[in-house]
Amino acid sequence: MSCHKSYITTPIYYVNDVAHIGHAYTTIIADTLARYARLIGQDTFFLTGTDEHGQKIEEAAKARGKETQAYADEISKTFKDLWDDFDISYDKFIRTTDADHKKGVQKAFTAMHKKGDIYKDSYQGHYCISCETFFPELQLVDGEFCPDCGKATSVVEEESYFFKLSAYEDKLLAWYDANPDCILPKSKRNEVIRFVEGGLNDLSITRTSFDWGVKLPEDFNDPKHVMYVWLDALMNYLTALGYGTDEKNMDFWPARVHLIGKDILRFHAIYWPAFLMSLDMPLPKHIGAHGWWTRNGEKMSKSKGNVVNPKEVADAYGLENFRYFMLREVPFGGDGDFSQRALIDRINSDLGNDLGNLLNRLIGMSGKYFEGRVESDLVSKYYQAELDEVDASLAKLEPMLFEMQLHRYLEELWRPLTVANKAIDMYQPWTMIKEGKTEETMALNGLIATILAKVSLMLHAVMPQTTSTICEALGFEITPESFEEIIRNGETLAPFTTQKREPLFPRIEEELLVDERQEILKKEKEEKEAKKAAQKEKNKDSKPAEGIALIGIDQFFETSLKIGMVVEAEEVPKSKKLLLLQVDIGEDEPRQVVAGIKEFYSAEELLNTQVCVVANLKPAKLMGMKSEGMLLAAKDKDGLCLIRPEKPKTIGTPIS
Repeated sequence: MSCHKSYITTPIYYVNDVAHIGHAYTTIIADTLARYARLIGQDTFFLTGTDEHGQKIEEAAKARGKETQAYADEISKTFKDLWDDFDISYDKFIRTTDADHKKGVQKAFTAMHKKGDIYKDSYQGHYCISCETFFPELQLVDGEFCPDCGKATSVVEEESYFFKLSAYEDKLLAWYDANPDCILPKSKRNEVIRFVEGGLNDLSITRTSFDWGVKLPEDFNDPKHVMYVWLDALMNYLTALGYGTDEKNMDFWPARVHLIGKDILRFHAIYWPAFLMSLDMPLPKHIGAHGWWTRNGEKMSKSKGNVVNPKEVADAYGLENFRYFMLREVPFGGDGDFSQRALIDRINSDLGNDLGNLLNRLIGMSGKYFEGRVESDLVSKYYQAELDEVDASLAKLEPMLFEMQLHRYLEELWRPLTVANKAIDMYQPWTMIKEGKTEETMALNGLIATILAKVSLMLHAVMPQTTSTICEALGFEITPESFEEIIRNGETLAPFTTQKREPLFPRIEEELLVDERQEILKKEKEEKEAKKAAQKEKNKDSKPAEGIALIGIDQFFETSLKIGMVVEAEEVPKSKKLLLLQVDIGEDEPRQVVAGIKEFYSAEELLNTQVCVVANLKPAKLMGMKSEGMLLAAKDKDGLCLIRPEKPKTIGTPIS
């Protein structure tokens, strides 16, 4: 067995909000790699944790009326609790507020300063609080907005210590050139190279405008400075191994894989290797940058109420089914779409029909023909072609895993299951047993058991509990030793006796996941009904004008009305009345509104005009197109006109 070391990391998650599906995706990938490395006998260290310093954290705590450390403790705990609930096999959960981490960061600062890579100066520039980053004016959108997150920047002038990032431009390009797979997928490497070739400016690495961070070492005698959050955060990969303290695990460095989201690639692929070069430390082997997750084709946002809660999904559909879906559904590096229907299809088809049903067929055949007995010693005599096909697929897998081709890994791993199910249909054991071909039938059972064993061992890192259950039914345990024997050496299973058991993947006939909004809507409905009853009681003696139903002020304010700007407008083909509008109401993306006003307004005259929008209507479909709001209008015998603000107002302004 291999005695190599594997150091695998997630990013440390920023504690300005709770964990979402993107965090779960990164962590599940890292957990899969760590479990596989352990299974093949590698000494493995798996790191995750939380990033707890910076102005964003300070402001988030203040907005909630909490002390910053107490707020960081609270959110950090939600991450750790979730990973524990998800049975994530991390070896260390680091927090940047840990004392040992701070010591390591201060040691690195001192070492880089001593080398001449850190100097003191003043800085004026456009600063994005959300990204904790300064941007040159040329990179800003419309001269004001952050090119990464789109939020407004502010001009900041302050004294700062700088890291000589510009001095490492050529060394970074040489590293990328000499290591074509240092950044995965390789398309992301090309993006980084183009950025570095455009020229690097020295990096401001301290702040004086807030104090929630790691202070400079005492011998600098400069207490007003705290370290830039990215210097602080990136150093966690070293401090977690003991850098700056006992250094007992430093032999795990360099990292085999840093797993990150694509939004923080620049920090990991430019700043981090430059810091390491300054410290004369080896560089990581791979930096794997994955894409973002959407939901039913739409970007997730709180305002849309479509953010996926990973624990809710895992509780509803099963943790390991969720793990499989996340890794199988989308190529690493690309953006993925989460939908309940796609998840159900994977469970029913891949897991239920292909994997679970194969175990059921083995149990059924062995029980019917051999009282549950399965022997594998004659498999190669009758079914060597099938074994060769299976082994050819399995031989491709390990490189795919560590090259971050996880969807291809699982796709190729499913081919042996197809071989097994096809063999049953082709050789028809029910016919062979009638013809007296007892030995061939037993060998076929042995083939199915062998394929299930091999697939389970290779699937174990993705679905550890499920595969352990399968292998228990096959009479062995999953260990590095059994992996070596069955996968590496091709040894057969010892004879065993199957027993009937519940199906691993019961078919899902309908969507089980209760959307977060359903509970909210249920409560809102109850509250509305209570208010309605109270209002009815209140108004029972009043006499409204004929044809008008009185409502209370609370009911009126349940309607959300906002100022919007029509940013796109077009006619709906084959419709005399409908226009298709994209209306910006101050959310992450414009709302699509299908409006029946074509007889009174043209698309051209609506473009870039302000309208009043009912923003909390349930989405509806008109001519197959989703409409996410309604425009306010008045209509009489002279026609229809839109209700508009008398003077231009800020987009998203509530109407009251």
